[in-house]
Amino acid sequence: MLPPADRAALDLLDAHLEALWDGKDLRHGPDGPADEGGGELVRWALDRLRRVPREPADAFVRHVGGLLMEFRGRRCPWNAAALRLLDDTYTFVATGPRRHEDWAHDVHAVLHRAVPDPRGWIRLDGDRLNTARHTVPSYPFAPPDPSEIPGRLHPLAAEAAVGALAVMAEEWQGEPAPVRSRPDRDALLADARTLLDRYGPTARHWTNATAAATDPARDFLAAGLRGTRSHTFLTPEYINGLDLFEDLGLIVVNDDEVGVFWSFGAY
Repeated sequence: MLPPADRAALDLLDAHLEALWDGKDLRHGPDGPADEGGGELVRWALDRLRRVPREPADAFVRHVGGLLMEFRGRRCPWNAAALRLLDDTYTFVATGPRRHEDWAHDVHAVLHRAVPDPRGWIRLDGDRLNTARHTVPSYPFAPPDPSEIPGRLHPLAAEAAVGALAVMAEEWQGEPAPVRSRPDRDALLADARTLLDRYGPTARHWTNATAAATDPARDFLAAGLRGTRSHTFLTPEYINGLDLFEDLGLIVVNDDEVGVFWSFGAY
């Protein structure tokens, strides 16, 4: 485990790079906070940042976004696995603290982006700055009340959860290469296992896929993502010319954390 000072330095630099990427004004200036703590990774990232030309502004933002993703990927193997597996598709990946006996309350908080990752690890959330959230703050979700969440989920065996997570690397429509037929299939499955290993061997897994109601060991890899039926958690609102029409969710629960992984089909 990182010393608190190093964790704080990494978190501070992550927040700074994200703010630069968002085009926000920054109290540390464009070159970032002082490189105290965080070790070689912080020094490497700050050196890279100071070498990025500030103009043109749009190119600067693109470079900072790339640097941020590389920084996050180098920070820990879990981050790197999340980026490799799920950063190229429309997904949501987030972990929050387990604070309630009824973990549905904790899942509800994650879906509403109300809690940070307890370890400061990566969150994949392409809708973080989406203007659709002015209309639906939890977009693309319309989370049910905590009391209703368990009724939309079915338990899933651990190995089936690996497959469910791996197929989130697929597109819902027009997928030319399902995970089951890709040459890097084993590497994708290894990344899915890395993500789930975070929660430990006693974690419980749940999905909104309706097929799991009768088959908790469902082979999602063989079935593929397309055509998966689910109890949707999506908003029905049509915003910014986008319809949300399909989703597959995986929820992982242990004594300390809840992990939420979601794939969206939209057009």
